[in-house]
Amino acid sequence: MSKLMDFIPFAVKNLFSRPATSKYPFEPREYPQRSRGHIEVVIDECIFCGSCQRKCPSDAITVDRSKHMWSINRMGCVQCGYCVDNCPKNCLNILPGYTSPTLSKTVDEYIKQVEETPARGKLKNDMGKCVFCTLCAKKCPAGAITVARIEKKWECD
Repeated sequence: MSKLMDFIPFAVKNLFSRPATSKYPFEPREYPQRSRGHIEVVIDECIFCGSCQRKCPSDAITVDRSKHMWSINRMGCVQCGYCVDNCPKNCLNILPGYTSPTLSKTVDEYIKQVEETPARGKLKNDMGKCVFCTLCAKKCPAGAITVARIEKKWECD
């Protein structure tokens, strides 16, 4: 009987106080500053260098340069932020809020629409997009491209 008497003050207090839980579905949740959310990509700024894929510890990101496709396995992503920190073009962001739960694993794919350019003519480099990663020089079969990272120079012979 004494245990029942100890409980009565708590019951009366809870009857007249605000609820401790949030009204989640009806009121959107406010996320605190610096909370981890989900990764978003600005696909038009992506150069498909693959540094985000190499830095991802859970292998949740896949970059296909030939298809101009960037994809992320939402269930595999641990929101560590390594991909955001290592992106040379800063096209990845962590936005507050998490992805909506689903019954199956989701893989979000982003495909960049690339305009066709004629194969003939002089090779040009858009210096506003170049990060001097030297991938083009390594992939050139003729060895005609030279990249100087320190001087920020790109030349094609």
